Amino acid sequence: MTARLAPLPLLHAWLTAEVTQSAGQARLQRLYFGWLRFRRNPPALAGFAVIVGLCLVALFAPLIAPEGPNAQDLAARLMPPGAHHWFGTDDLGRDIFARLVLGARTTLAITFLVAAIAAPIGLMVGATAGYLGGLADTALMRLTDIFLSLPGLVLALAFVAALGPGIENAIIAISLTVWPPIARLARAETLTVRTSDYIAAIRVQGASELRIIVRHIMPMCIPSVVVRITLNMTGIILTAAGLGFLGLGAQPPTPEWGAMLSTGREYMLGSWWIAAVPGLAILIVGLAFSLFGDGLRDVLDPRHD
Repeated sequence: MTARLAPLPLLHAWLTAEVTQSAGQARLQRLYFGWLRFRRNPPALAGFAVIVGLCLVALFAPLIAPEGPNAQDLAARLMPPGAHHWFGTDDLGRDIFARLVLGARTTLAITFLVAAIAAPIGLMVGATAGYLGGLADTALMRLTDIFLSLPGLVLALAFVAALGPGIENAIIAISLTVWPPIARLARAETLTVRTSDYIAAIRVQGASELRIIVRHIMPMCIPSVVVRITLNMTGIILTAAGLGFLGLGAQPPTPEWGAMLSTGREYMLGSWWIAAVPGLAILIVGLAFSLFGDGLRDVLDPRHD
C-alpha cells in the first residue's frame, strides 16, 4: 500500500503546478484583451501617453533641465519665450521651463502619495462597514458622511491650517478629503459580494471576519477602487495646486505648479507666460488623468459600456 500511495504527493504537486500555470495564463490573457480594448479608445490612449511622458520627464528632470530650477539671472528677468528660454523667465530671472520640469516631480509625488494613502484607507473602511453591517456600518458611514458633507478644498485648507504649510502636511490633508468616496464605493461593492456562495463557503470553513475582509472581500473591490482613484487624480492635482497657489503647499524655493501660478498672477498683463505655462500644464495633466481613468473604467468594469 505504501508503494501504491507513493505517487500521490507527486500527483498533487503536478496538479498544483498545472493550476498555477493555468491561472497565470488566464491572467495574462485578461491583460492582453484588456489592453486591446483600451487601445481602441484613442482619448484614453492619449491620456496614458501624456502620463507616461510626464513620468519620464520627472524621472530624467536633472538631465532635461541641468541648470536647475533656482538658477537666477537678474539681467534676464521677465524675458518672453525664446530660443534661450523656451518658456521665458520669471520675476527673479529663473527659467520657467526648468521650474516646470522639476515641478513635475513635486506634482507627481503629491498625486501618487495621496493615492497610496487614501485608497487603502477608503477600501478598508468601506469593506469593513459593508461586511460587518449593523452598528459598525452605521458608525463608519456617518463618519464618512461628515467628510463628504464638506467641500474637499475647504476641508484640505482647514487641515493644512491646523497642521501648518508644507508638502507633507498637504499630502495628509488631501488624503483625508479623498478617502470618503472610495469608502462609499467599496461598501457598495461589498454589499453585493458578502451574500455570495463563495463568501459563505469560506465562512463555513472557519475563516475569521478579518481574514474574509482582507483576503477575499477587499481584492474583489480593487478594480473599482483603482478606477475611482484614477478619476480622482485630477481633483488631487487641482487641490494640490490650489494649496500651492495659496502658499500652503510646497514652500519657496521648491518648484510647484500652483505656487508658480500664484507668482504669475502679479504679472498677468505684461508677462502672461509666467502664469499661462504652469496653468496649461495643470490643465493638460488633469485632462490626461481623466481620459485615462475613463478608458480604465471601460477595461476593468465589465458593466460599463
